[in-house]
Parts: sequence; structure tokens; C-alpha cells
Amino acid sequence: MTNVIERATLVAIMLRLSRADQGSEPIALGDRAMDDLRFIRRTMEHGAAFTAVPGWGGVIMGITALAAATVAAGQPTAGRWLLVWMVEALLAVAIGAIAIHRKAQRAGLPVLSGVGRKFVLSFLPPALAGGVLTAALWQAGAHSLLPGTWLLLYGAAVTTAGTYSVNTVPLTGSCFMALGAFALLTQPATGDVAMALGFGGLHIFFGTAIARRHGG
Repeated sequence: MTNVIERATLVAIMLRLSRADQGSEPIALGDRAMDDLRFIRRTMEHGAAFTAVPGWGGVIMGITALAAATVAAGQPTAGRWLLVWMVEALLAVAIGAIAIHRKAQRAGLPVLSGVGRKFVLSFLPPALAGGVLTAALWQAGAHSLLPGTWLLLYGAAVTTAGTYSVNTVPLTGSCFMALGAFALLTQPATGDVAMALGFGGLHIFFGTAIARRHGG
């Protein structure tokens, strides 16, 4: 963030010197300062990273996913298995949204504008594709493909959104994608195990790393 501000300030100074060299008409000092501030703000919005990714929130999501994997593995029917994971998905979304909102508030970061908006919009397409594929695979009776599909597309969502965040986030997404590909190639034997390792283990591991390095 400091480097972005320094670069923006340097460019603003260069622009000011350029105006002077060109012999342009003098501009009021207040107007010039406001122009420079607007330029710096735009540069920061485009260059800053979205650091409100939840660390401890991710850990909580991981813990609930481990519990869901244990419950789901003991279900007698595929329908009840799916219900367990749908409830867990809704719970995870709620936890993640609350954690992001609180962390963004503490850091004074906007969630629905600037780089936060880019983060959210980059996350949504793979996530929505996962919802559509869930319905399609369920209707086709390909239940065993769901764990790998979920992990793969969630990983894609985190990876694309991570373009606008800290380096740990796209790395997290890549690990989810690798685990999803493994689950698809080895299904159905690794379904709930892969879900526990991914939505449970990876969330806890990387959530802890993010919390320690980037403030909760």
C-alpha cells in the first residue's frame, strides 16, 4: 500500500511539473491539490490488494466442514448426504460474509466498491457454475462427481478472486483445484475424505496463515 501511494504521489508531482514546463495558465492551488488527490485515490483503488479475506473466519468454516463431513459420511441415502452439504454450504457462506464484513470494517476497506467489488465479482462466476453443475449432476445421478466438482470450482473461484488479494489466497485456490481434480479422478472412494481435507483442512491451514500474516 505504501509503495502505491509513493508511486501515485510521484506521478502527481511529475504531472504538476509537466504543466509548469508547458507554460499552461496557473491553476488554483486548491483545485490542483484536489486533482492530485483524486488521481492518487484512483491509483490506490486499482493497485491495492483486498486484504479483508477472512482468516479466523476461514478456520471456523473449516471446523464446520469437518463436522459436516463426519455427519454426511454416515447418511443412509444420497439425498440426505446432499442435504448435509447444502446446509454446510449455506452456513459457510454466512460465516464468510460476516467475517469479511467485520474485517473490512476494522481495516476501513469497502467490500462492494473498488478492489473489494472486483474480488467479489471474480469469485461469483465459478461459484455460480458450481451451483448449476450440482443440479445437473444430481439429475443425471452422478452423485459421486459432486465432491470433486465442488472442490475444483470453489478452488477456481478463490484463485480468480485472489488476483485482487494477497498471495496466500490464489495459492489456497490452487490447492483446492488440485484436490478437486484428484477427487474426480479417484471417485467415488475419496468423496467425503477429499471434502474433509479441502473444505476442512485447507480452510483451517490457510485461514490460520492469513489470520497471522494479515490481521485476523
